[in-house]
Amino acid sequence: MNPHRFQKPDVVVPLEMNSARPEITLPEYGRNIQKMVQYSLSLEDRDERARCCKAIISVMGQLFPYLRDMEDFNHKLWDHLHIMSDFRLDVDSPYPKPEPSQFVVKPNRIAYPQETVKFGHYGRYVEKMIDKCVAMEEGEERMNFTISIATLMKQNALNWNRATITDDVILEDLKYLSAGKLSVDNIQEIHAVKTIQGSKYNDFVEDSYRNNKKRSNNNNKKKKFKKKY
Repeated sequence: MNPHRFQKPDVVVPLEMNSARPEITLPEYGRNIQKMVQYSLSLEDRDERARCCKAIISVMGQLFPYLRDMEDFNHKLWDHLHIMSDFRLDVDSPYPKPEPSQFVVKPNRIAYPQETVKFGHYGRYVEKMIDKCVAMEEGEERMNFTISIATLMKQNALNWNRATITDDVILEDLKYLSAGKLSVDNIQEIHAVKTIQGSKYNDFVEDSYRNNKKRSNNNNKKKKFKKKY
């Protein structure tokens, strides 16, 4: 047995915790890139500092190779380099050095939609589809679209509450939302709607049905798992 195997080392390197490290300016590049930028700031020779910055830019570009075809990709990398140096990097750059004030301005506030939804369980898009269908000319295409909307309304309503939703309620709500301009005799099932010729809205309805069914199955699996454990 090696007698030196269990001896304590002469120098103990303390473990450095992330909470004790300085904050990373751009986390997407990682701490090593940040350290490289800090090293470039310590270089006194201007030519050596320029070569170091070009090497850093090359490594930064390798981290995101799928963005190289993007317009002004290198320009963005140089801007990010200056940002990580806290705008203290003095180097000959192929692009003008950005000003800190450019990144202090807050973005414009996005207006929250103020539209009111008459029936929350159908959703705003159903109401927009109804408005578009009402604006269409009378004919087979409009009727097919109406049936597709009624089917989608039924699926959305069943996801909301399976106990109290009936076809009569769906048809009455369709008449109400369309101001009496849209009506169908009954609500077709998904496979029946799919066989209607000339309708270009069935793929959208079928996809919605599949997504709703998938969410319902996932919720049922979670409930069974909770009961079991």
